[in-house]
Amino acid sequence: MTPPLPAMTDADPALIRRIDALNRAYAHAIDEDALEEWPGFFTETGIYRIATRANHAAGMPVGLMLCEGHGMMEDRIKALREANVFEPHRYRHLIDPPTVTTARPGRWTVRTNFAVFRTMQMAQTALFCTGRYLDVVVEAAAELRYAERTAVCDSEVIDTLIVIPL
Repeated sequence: MTPPLPAMTDADPALIRRIDALNRAYAHAIDEDALEEWPGFFTETGIYRIATRANHAAGMPVGLMLCEGHGMMEDRIKALREANVFEPHRYRHLIDPPTVTTARPGRWTVRTNFAVFRTMQMAQTALFCTGRYLDVVVEAAAELRYAERTAVCDSEVIDTLIVIPL
């Protein structure tokens, strides 16, 4: 098992607030079904993946979902809206404050714990997934964007196909 990265003790509180705002806006867009906004949280060539803890620890780069660049992300949302057949459901994210683990000018690696609850159209709300985001956040035109976002799921068992990004 990979040991956790230590937090930077000298991380700028203003930077932490900006990263936290990015994380919360990202979750809000997903939770409110504004999925067309999702690619805009990434750089043009940004990478998004979902992996299980074991696969991530083993260095396996492809997991439950992989999107490289805005084009793949936009295709994912278009397929979700027009082609995929699944029971309608919504997510609700709970997100910890971010922890900056390394910093270079204009580029930070960040770890953030999350819990996602899922509400199916005709069912009760249930805890769907817990895990951590492992991000590379960059400054792009005075805005923070994800260059990489990996959602590492704690459980090896996902009870349904993940259609909506975490």
